Amino acid sequence: MAIILQLETATAVCSVALSVNGETVFTKEESGQNLHASNLTLFIEDVLKASGYVFKDLDAIAISKGPGSYTGLRIGVSTAKGLCYALDKPLIAIETLTMMAAGFLSQNSGYKGLVCPMIDARRMEVYTAVFDSELQILESTTAKIIDDLSFVNLLAEHEITFIGDGAAKCAEILSNPNAKFSSANFNSASNLSILAEDAFKIGTFEDVAYFEPFYLKNFVLTQPKKKV
Repeated sequence: MAIILQLETATAVCSVALSVNGETVFTKEESGQNLHASNLTLFIEDVLKASGYVFKDLDAIAISKGPGSYTGLRIGVSTAKGLCYALDKPLIAIETLTMMAAGFLSQNSGYKGLVCPMIDARRMEVYTAVFDSELQILESTTAKIIDDLSFVNLLAEHEITFIGDGAAKCAEILSNPNAKFSSANFNSASNLSILAEDAFKIGTFEDVAYFEPFYLKNFVLTQPKKKV
């Protein structure tokens, strides 16, 4: 029996879940700006308490590794690595867009179209990928600036459901009958459960000492403009 603590901090959603044998037993999450630093460890404690487990019961820690918010990913990964060191437990890392697509497909049984998770990367840029209904990758993770030609070839032949906090801003631009949009939240740690369980079974673990989030783009530090 694998008991896995799961963290998702790639977007404005701060989410913690606990799974047992790939089944989510409890989730706590909240959406808002700058929540991760203050709430993540509290959410972890609440999830363990509500689930009836303690830290020593855990078999692994799973993290949504990005792409996404630089600050959110740093907080989530640092917390996960700290727990792994303290508890001597393995670290599982799942790409965030894969987690989102898996969540959509698990909630839409029988769906035969494609799914395109999008994470807002400011302006008209998103972090995105395209998956089929079997969670096979058709377009790998990339940072894409969305315009009226985006996904035009795929949309000519397939229905695509766009999900995530980057999808809403693209709705007007991607005005194609085959383009569908879901406003549901798929940035939930509960969507890591099956993926983390599969990784645990085959021993797909990260090197805790050297693991870094999947930022996709380099972080650029800017200085505030001086008032004249």
